[in-house]
Amino acid sequence: MVKVGQAIAFAQEYAKRQSEDAPFDELMELVQQIVAFHMQHNAEPEAVDLLMEVEDLDLLVEHTDKTNFKRTCLYLNSSAKYLPGPDDTLVLDIAYMIYMKFEEFPRALQIALYLDNMQYVKQIFMTCHDLLQKKQFCYILARHGITFELDEEMCADDEEREGLQEIINNSKLSEGYLTLARDIEVMEPKSPEDIYKAHLLDGRASAGASMDSARQNLAATFVNAFVNAGFGQDKLMTVPSEASSGSSSTNWLYKNKEHGKTSAAASLGMILLWDVDSGLAQIDKYFHSTDTPVIAGALLGVGIVNCGVKNDCDPALALLAEYVDREDPATRIGAIMGLGLAYAGAQSEQIRSKLIPILNDAKASLDVIAFTAISLGLVYVGSCNEDIAQAIIFALMDRSESELGEPLTRLLPLGLGLLYLGKQESVEATAEVSKTFNEKIRKHCDMTLLSCAYAGTGNVLKVQHFLGQCAQHLEKGETFQGPAVLGIAMVAMAEELGLEMAIRSLEHLLQYGEQNIRKAVPLALGLLCISNPKVNVMDTLSRLSHDSDTEVAMAAIVSLGLIGAGTNNARIAGMLRNLSSYYYKEPSLLFCVRIAQGLVHLGKGLLTLSPYHSERFLLSPTALAGLVTLLHACLDMKAVILGKYHYILYFLVLAMQPRMLMTVDENLKALPVPVRVGQAVDVVGQAGRPKTITGFQTHTTPVLLSAGDRAELATEKYIPLSPILEGFVILKENPEYRDDQ
Repeated sequence: MVKVGQAIAFAQEYAKRQSEDAPFDELMELVQQIVAFHMQHNAEPEAVDLLMEVEDLDLLVEHTDKTNFKRTCLYLNSSAKYLPGPDDTLVLDIAYMIYMKFEEFPRALQIALYLDNMQYVKQIFMTCHDLLQKKQFCYILARHGITFELDEEMCADDEEREGLQEIINNSKLSEGYLTLARDIEVMEPKSPEDIYKAHLLDGRASAGASMDSARQNLAATFVNAFVNAGFGQDKLMTVPSEASSGSSSTNWLYKNKEHGKTSAAASLGMILLWDVDSGLAQIDKYFHSTDTPVIAGALLGVGIVNCGVKNDCDPALALLAEYVDREDPATRIGAIMGLGLAYAGAQSEQIRSKLIPILNDAKASLDVIAFTAISLGLVYVGSCNEDIAQAIIFALMDRSESELGEPLTRLLPLGLGLLYLGKQESVEATAEVSKTFNEKIRKHCDMTLLSCAYAGTGNVLKVQHFLGQCAQHLEKGETFQGPAVLGIAMVAMAEELGLEMAIRSLEHLLQYGEQNIRKAVPLALGLLCISNPKVNVMDTLSRLSHDSDTEVAMAAIVSLGLIGAGTNNARIAGMLRNLSSYYYKEPSLLFCVRIAQGLVHLGKGLLTLSPYHSERFLLSPTALAGLVTLLHACLDMKAVILGKYHYILYFLVLAMQPRMLMTVDENLKALPVPVRVGQAVDVVGQAGRPKTITGFQTHTTPVLLSAGDRAELATEKYIPLSPILEGFVILKENPEYRDDQ
């Protein structure tokens, strides 16, 4: 208590002298002595608190040494989440300086990415001269999903630079993922029937004849795409041609009707995910089709295959650019959405000049304009680009009264919001402009912009603002409360405490909210616990999946798929099987159940949809953008996903990542070593050297990491080049290691 009192007393004295313009000198001398004492006696949090109160954090840098800098920075990082701006950035800047002082580069890189400060990233590459370490940085950048070009200052040797750029471009992702799959022995393709497990249900559901077969085949297409994502082989689309006597992939394609063929052709991109060369070779055959939906699907498939993987010769742009201006809306959407997926986060000038004219094109149909806005939002996610913002604003102002009521029009404000994703105050000027819109869309736009701008910040005041909006009981026909509910989840997902509180607030909204709020609550819960099936949320969604309101039930079913995404969770799988027999006469609900079943078994349980990585410290902007786009589309399930725009489900590909730890040697070849995997423990501010994981088991890499898991090496023989064992980690031999034998 004395220590807390001390900081408060100093703060009061400091404030008093500030108001009276009295000198601070002797006060600061005292602070210097106290801080020095705290830092030498393992009381780093007290020193940090004191310096925050007297607004002089810079002092920390000189007082840290080899023994205490890690604990100091750990406390700074975790307190940043609870500070108002601009203090949070200031605290992280100090942590960055301390890490740089002690050459703890990977940690400094994390902070640079958290602050989205590319100058810092460049500085780290220029300061560090160890090539192996630079390779590790590149793996971290690749996982974060940002486009980053190395130049000669960052790496002088051309050959080395090419090698590093290749890692950033994610060209090794497919190879690593398949190594993991072989190691866990799940290479065998799975069919939708293996997922539905209809034989475990009683007789009536397996009859299921009432569901129209085209809808059933469409569901199977998605399930097949999700389950075999990235494996390069399945039982529907990649059947070898020698089997063409009766069951080649073209046959499956034509078991889908009209726009269903688009999703079926695009699903090939999903199965060959990240494997650009073989993916493009296999999709190529659909470009020669005479069937427009098939060509549209092939274009989208090209975008999916290239998602998250960059290539010097830009194959996606070369293939898709000419189709952007075609007459047929379906083909245009395929090409536009394909470009959005392939270049998400790339801020590419070429794409901008290709897509902006479409927004002002009077001949373009509403759906083409909506998808163009989303694709521009994805390519320039979080860039605050004013030209694009203006173009989308003009496109919104041009919409007629009747178009403003269309569900697809609501994707325009979302495209605008993605430009400001996580950028907080930068959105204010655009938000002011949105207040001049037609009242039909004005509030909707306002909520969408705010929720995107403060996504992942944990800003309590914004959460209160959204809750206030949801407390209003409105006439029918108002749509803005949906984005407000999603906004609560988007802002509160930043840290564990806010997340738990948001779940409780959403439970309250269910009890007294109107229908348009109730159908958004399951989606918000799905986002809060994505790929992390918390039991209380699972129970709530299970209850809502039998709701008398079908829209609420559909949202709850899809969210069950989202919280279980890629976990193979047996309890959720059981719930969904029971729902498939409960809803066997209702095609729309059954379709949602099938999609959810596909999501739970995403990548046969090797993938995650969580946008967070690096021990939940970093949020990948492109991953969050993909999830938010899908959730906004789910606010009007009947018109969008159950209509002819079901391929919006493929936006999830932006968030799909292998949930693995892959250790590699100095030549980047897989190196199996023993690691301990257990539940992460929060050790901020604890004395001594507490254990960071609990309840661990020892495995040999590559291993799967679930939500909340952390890994540490179980051998002294190697030293990891990243303090956080996730994704690809390079190990170098420990020179001090002596074998006991």
